[in-house]
Amino acid sequence: MRLRRTVQAALSACTTLVAAAGLVTAGTGTAQAAAPLPSRVFAPYFESWTGQSPATLAAQSGAKYLTMAFLQAATKGSCTPYWNGDTSKPVSSSTFGADIAAIRANGGDVIPSFGGYTADNTGTELADSCTDVNQIAAAYENLITTYDIGRIDLDIEDNSLTNTAGIDRRNKAIKTVQDWAAANGRTVRFSYTLPTTTGGLAASGLAVLKNAVGNNARIDVVNMMTFDYYDGATHDMAADTQTSAQGLYNQLAELYPSKTPAQLWGSIGITEMVGIDDYGAAETFTVANATTVYNWAVSKGINTLSFWALQRDNGGCPGKGGDDSCSGISQNTWDFSQLFAPFTSGSTVTNDFSVAVNPGSATVTAGSSTSAAIVTAVAAGSAQSVSLSVSGAPAGVTATVTPGSVTAGGSATLAIATTSAVAPGRYPLTITGSAASGTHTTTYALTVTGTAPSTGLVNGDLEAGSPAPWTCQSGGGVVSTPVHAGSYALRAAPGAIQTGECSQIVTLQPNTSYTLSGWVQGDYAYVGVTGGATASTWTNSSGWTKLSVPFTTSSSGTVTVYLHGWYGQGTVYGDDFSIA
Repeated sequence: MRLRRTVQAALSACTTLVAAAGLVTAGTGTAQAAAPLPSRVFAPYFESWTGQSPATLAAQSGAKYLTMAFLQAATKGSCTPYWNGDTSKPVSSSTFGADIAAIRANGGDVIPSFGGYTADNTGTELADSCTDVNQIAAAYENLITTYDIGRIDLDIEDNSLTNTAGIDRRNKAIKTVQDWAAANGRTVRFSYTLPTTTGGLAASGLAVLKNAVGNNARIDVVNMMTFDYYDGATHDMAADTQTSAQGLYNQLAELYPSKTPAQLWGSIGITEMVGIDDYGAAETFTVANATTVYNWAVSKGINTLSFWALQRDNGGCPGKGGDDSCSGISQNTWDFSQLFAPFTSGSTVTNDFSVAVNPGSATVTAGSSTSAAIVTAVAAGSAQSVSLSVSGAPAGVTATVTPGSVTAGGSATLAIATTSAVAPGRYPLTITGSAASGTHTTTYALTVTGTAPSTGLVNGDLEAGSPAPWTCQSGGGVVSTPVHAGSYALRAAPGAIQTGECSQIVTLQPNTSYTLSGWVQGDYAYVGVTGGATASTWTNSSGWTKLSVPFTTSSSGTVTVYLHGWYGQGTVYGDDFSIA
């Protein structure tokens, strides 16, 4: 995927593969062929570098099939692929073998993916790195026999789209592998994952497919990344998915004139980026968008429905774009996975619905009001009556839903009123939809500002003894030691898949210059602002060190102030924050 950050910390080894797993040893080309994937499959991308278990997340999310990202050479010029280019993670049964066996035992499978933005941008995508077609083919065959794989994905972006020699080698290797598979009683399918415009593939992506046709390499699925358009426009991501796919359909019809319409649609895949993508809020894929895309994908009979990435399918960082560990929108964990899961052929589809709130957050001054739209949609089957309610409002906040019941596909209004006495802070409100098929919830993030001075933070010295209105990722909060001054300080707790960020929203004068200051302690201690301004600085320090960050607000005047560490590094502390 585009702009993926490669997080190497905290990678963990998988357990030894047992004989009953059904996997085979590399080189046994005559072993029993892998079972084919369903004709329709939902297979979200799994970030292999996080140290998490793909089998565990597959079971938790309900995503039986996973696209495993990524395989690449460790260094440019090498012909040996490793998971994430990490030489401690070779293609072997000891790496992900037990996880793959568990996924299959649960009725699913995996699609290993080569490439990705980092590999394509550093020359470590296998066909860019290796100049020997036979060795590229041998690497594919080794992967196939090691894990008994039935489909390989090739994620080609950035510089790999213009490396004509690499494109030709890759397609020649695909043809070699397909001939080898046929001779050994196997069927191996290949998919190309390519960036797209809202009207179909750009010329560079189309050239990859034209070269495959010229090399007699069969491409079974063309999977478009319907995100990161970077065109400066505000997007309806669901509508753009459909226009992009129609453009690809037209392109494939010219490349493969003998295919029927059903065969053409059946060779198309769609990969969304859930939540806010790398470009920013103008490209936000919502739960409501997912419902639209799901229904469209079923009606068209496309082959693959996917998203980047399974670890992002949660609402842990509202407002933050392009994060590998969260979607940046208010959602429940696994909302997108559970909505897309019935797409896989053979799944039982019963009546179901989705519920979302738009916008997903608001900031109000104590004593004022705001509202949002609660949107429901038919996720599967037919429309049913959905009862709506809201909970979690603190003292001084009144939240109501009108009407209290809608037919799935209908909307309601969330009305919020605050009194001047409500304590400033960030309050998550839970919107619940209940129907005969079950219950779904979504979260609305309400931030109340109060008596904070126009050039200051609330609880900047942490002497309130509690973090509010600061909010922290897991493990963060207020501590009594170490402190810079007074009795309390702020702790941020990084981990393998989080920076430990603690933050609060501050409203300042628009188009005005300020300086954020704070005292920090620890390795990779970052202080900065996002939102209506973007600026940061960091330090490594075993003692208290003052950091200062100049910034200028935009026309909104609202910024998010934060303290965080870095992935897999130690705890960092902050104290006595101020804005002047």
